[in-house]
Amino acid sequence: MNSDTSGTATFNMRWDLDSIFPGGSGSKELSDFRAKLKKDLAAADEQFAQLPDKLEPSNRDECKSAILEYQRLVTDIELVSSFAECLTAQDVDDMPALQIKQEVDVLISDWFKLQTRIESFARRQDDVAWDEFLDDPDLIPIRFSLNELRINARKKMPEEFEAFANELAVSGYHAWNRLYDKMAGDLRVDFTEDGKTTKISLGQLASKMDSSDRSIRKQAFEKLEAAWETRAEYAAMALNSLAGFRLSLYRNRKWDSILYEPLAMGRLGEETVDAMWNAVSESVHRLERYIETKKKLLGIDKFCWYDQSAPVGKSDQKMSWDEAKKFIVKHLGGFSGEMAEFSQMAFEKRWIEAENRPGKAGGGFCTGFGPVKESRIFMTYLDTFGDMMTLAHELGHAWHSWVLKDLPTFAAEYPANLAETASIFNELLVTDAAFSEASDSDQKLMLLDQKLQRTHIMFCNLHARFIFDKTFYTERKNGVVPRKRLDEIMVDAQKKAFGDTLDKDGYHPLFWASKLHFFLTGLPFYNFPYTFGFLFAGGVYDRAKTEGKDFFEKYRALLHDTGSMTTEDLAQKHLGVDLTKDDFWTTAVDRMLADVEPFVELVERNI
Repeated sequence: MNSDTSGTATFNMRWDLDSIFPGGSGSKELSDFRAKLKKDLAAADEQFAQLPDKLEPSNRDECKSAILEYQRLVTDIELVSSFAECLTAQDVDDMPALQIKQEVDVLISDWFKLQTRIESFARRQDDVAWDEFLDDPDLIPIRFSLNELRINARKKMPEEFEAFANELAVSGYHAWNRLYDKMAGDLRVDFTEDGKTTKISLGQLASKMDSSDRSIRKQAFEKLEAAWETRAEYAAMALNSLAGFRLSLYRNRKWDSILYEPLAMGRLGEETVDAMWNAVSESVHRLERYIETKKKLLGIDKFCWYDQSAPVGKSDQKMSWDEAKKFIVKHLGGFSGEMAEFSQMAFEKRWIEAENRPGKAGGGFCTGFGPVKESRIFMTYLDTFGDMMTLAHELGHAWHSWVLKDLPTFAAEYPANLAETASIFNELLVTDAAFSEASDSDQKLMLLDQKLQRTHIMFCNLHARFIFDKTFYTERKNGVVPRKRLDEIMVDAQKKAFGDTLDKDGYHPLFWASKLHFFLTGLPFYNFPYTFGFLFAGGVYDRAKTEGKDFFEKYRALLHDTGSMTTEDLAQKHLGVDLTKDDFWTTAVDRMLADVEPFVELVERNI
């Protein structure tokens, strides 16, 4: 993979998990930690059952102790959960780790029982007593989160019903998500390339969609559709079941809107999401010129689903692991020495799993470890520019967590729509640096295409997911939605979102089955946060380009506040913009579409 054949290079592409719990899934330290965590949760259940009805000066310390313990316990659960996630990512056949992940569902359920008690306690208090309680120095840093908890608690069922629902969710709601993960992980296809046929996982199949050979991309797409066709009825059952559970919960909580939960989790209003999608919808036609020009480059008449990631320009350019590390550190340092030093530390401490080997899960992620103030990044590095971009992206997530590491857990928990801020900021910074250093037009063409591919996905692919979710959940209120109808809803959503950028024969009817985001129980409507983050991060990066290194402290302050205020308040405080108005979003969309004209001009000059 790298020119270094000593083995050191590949060793440094493997993460260090033993410094967290030595011995992997069989770790005695991990086993002891989980056993203590279970006991602590049981003890907290008894303690919280004795919480007083009303706050008094005499019982404030007791109540504060409960809230701080509630916070500590979720921090420890995060440690176990993230560790198990890393174990199953590095080895999909690590069955003990999969069992630990199932155990984590129970731990989370037990913690949610505690939450229902805390919520019940919070909503019983009058405003004056509650405000005085939150004036305690130990609670002031998490005041925003506790007030948020109290507001949401007043819109839920009584404590005993919430506790019962959480308990049922372990073996019902979340079980459908686990079943889907197992079903997707077990799927294999026979793939033919260079005259050889091998059996590969769906994660490996996904990488074939980036091939410069259209026949490879087409085969990958057809194999994906065929694989999910064998599981479509089961996937439909899983999706309908978890959606039915969710809707029953909403109905009993008297939440009229299916967007109430995702908006509350995102700490933003529906006005903001509507303004964003309106700006996208009104401008998506401007991507047609990019697609038409790309079709000429690719020599195709129809632009299909499997052409979305088709590379153009100098797509075969290689960038080794060591080259990628140096490039990222160098150009992050051009904006901030602190960011560069952090990334160098992540490499040296082996926080990153990037080795290309069999048995790994597909995709990439960055995760934190609760009380262990560190992150770990998972990916598979294949010496491409896109892999370097992924690495920079995930390092942005890790940097975001690092900025928040000294805050209490509740003050460091930011919503998904803000989670992409630092990652996309890194991505934009590194891409612009690569473009400025590009030595020929083919290289520049590849870089512009990479940026426009991302814009096309964020504006069309993600919007199609949002439209599908809204339509599906609306219909699911009236009963089970048949598998064939799910195909129809998905194709209709793609027609609306993609406009004329996708050919009428190029849709992906089974995208609802193949995309795991639709099956996540921890975060409903996990689609708009990506587009939000893409556009919001672009606005932040634009400020950085305008103000240069002087913007760094403002940027750091913005990230520092992401867990302590609403999304709209954050934007107003640090950027001076109103996210509920069209202005910000129109400007943000224009910024991302500004690459269309240079791309077209570059192609026309070289055809």
